[in-house]
Amino acid sequence: MEKSDDLTEEELTEQQKQRIKKNREKALLLKKSRLTTHPYAKQEVVSIDKTTISIGAVKYKDTGGGFLLEEHPEKEPEPVKLVEDNPVIIEPDRPTCEKCQKIFAKSWLFETFDLKVCDECKDPEEHKLITKSEAMSSYLLKDCDFTKRGTPLKFISKKNPHNSRWGEMKLYLQVQVEKRALEIWESEEKLQEEIEKREEKKVMAKTKKYQKQMKELRMNVRSSLYDKTTSASHTHEFGEETYNEEEDNYTHKCVSCGYEETFEKM
Repeated sequence: MEKSDDLTEEELTEQQKQRIKKNREKALLLKKSRLTTHPYAKQEVVSIDKTTISIGAVKYKDTGGGFLLEEHPEKEPEPVKLVEDNPVIIEPDRPTCEKCQKIFAKSWLFETFDLKVCDECKDPEEHKLITKSEAMSSYLLKDCDFTKRGTPLKFISKKNPHNSRWGEMKLYLQVQVEKRALEIWESEEKLQEEIEKREEKKVMAKTKKYQKQMKELRMNVRSSLYDKTTSASHTHEFGEETYNEEEDNYTHKCVSCGYEETFEKM
């Protein structure tokens, strides 16, 4: 009796079993792929050009290598942002000089201090600059008057010519400082009256200080002239007191030696 060529599952080696298993899996996958609906089925195929076709809503590119390459739609470009430049100053919008009434395009006073005066009408005396301390003392202004009363006054900064280590000076346009002072004091007459009052107070304070110093000096001189040697053996007999209203003190003299003594009463 001849022996059969077919091997039973028990007679197969382990390697052969694994090969048979893999072949079966491949066969099943091949069968499933044949049963799957073709991606182009039941969809409208449109030829756009020689290398591009549209299947449904998707476009494909013929690569020439035997397959189609799906084209992805490009991203929409971002909207362009429009940047507005400062409008060009046309003739009707240009400022008019307050002096000559002519329209000008550029001016140092206008660009620096917003004063509508052209360069041709700029006057060294009328449009001179003053420091902040000078403006405060001459026009009786406070710090808040420069910044918080209406529109802040414009200024330029420069190094102090007296000492470079000191802080920078603030220079203001005098005509604008005068205008601000008149807004505060209402009129030039009231400003002048206030200046005179303050000057009088300063003079009176200086006069009182001077009189006090002179009185102290006279007291020291008179006491130094007093002869201490004679005072030990001589007792003064003072006469009537006299009041000096101007110096606010009293004096009396010794009736025998003529010594005069000045004193104050509390």
